[in-house]
Amino acid sequence: MSETIERTALEVLHIGGPTVRFRYGGSTWLTDPTFDEPGDYPGPITLHKLTGPAVPVEEIGAIDVVLLSHDQHADNLDTKGRALLATVDTVLSTTEAAERLSGVRGLSAWERVQVGAVTVTAVPALHGPEGCEPFSGAVTGFVLEAAGEPTVYVSGDNASVELVGEIAGRFERIDIALLNVGAGNVGRFGDVDVTLNARTAVQAAESLGEAIIVPVHAEGWAHFTETLDHLVRVVDYAGLADRLRIPPAGQVVGV
Repeated sequence: MSETIERTALEVLHIGGPTVRFRYGGSTWLTDPTFDEPGDYPGPITLHKLTGPAVPVEEIGAIDVVLLSHDQHADNLDTKGRALLATVDTVLSTTEAAERLSGVRGLSAWERVQVGAVTVTAVPALHGPEGCEPFSGAVTGFVLEAAGEPTVYVSGDNASVELVGEIAGRFERIDIALLNVGAGNVGRFGDVDVTLNARTAVQAAESLGEAIIVPVHAEGWAHFTETLDHLVRVVDYAGLADRLRIPPAGQVVGV
């Protein structure tokens, strides 16, 4: 029983999209800051934000570490999110993001860094099909480890089940996985999604052993093509419903 409590001892606040705040290893962490109100983001492909943050940036409190999967897309780093980075002592991201943004520490795949009591490992991610990097850019995920804490995998915008399996094989176990889902698709690669869909999320969950699955980044933008209700149904059909935890936006919950 004590092991189960330890493995699931993580309180999260889902702010919206990929943005999650949590306490871990004595520090406060934030994933992919997005705090803008609804609006459009023109570019090679225009992104449409449909809902604002459940908690405004002014009320988020002090953040010690930002885990930034990538900086090139507004649904993972928007205008207010960029401004927030300047107030945070430690921002970890890709080596490409570090070249574009001051104050960012870039990590290569499998590179480790110590942040207080926490070991952070940058893990690979693929934001679309094989060969997508020239179009989607580089993306990273993260694995967090600390004594007395669950091992936490933060996927970032990863669509590759194979990479999830490789990541799972590198660690003794993954206890909690924050997976970006929603079948993100902006049409760049036809019907091939750029984040996990329900089917591939189930495959990823199966690769992760007994990990608790926390799906995020599934709502609030026009390019998500599957609902959370659909994900819940597919996960249930696969017999994995007991491992799924959907954090309601704006509420601190334990997973």
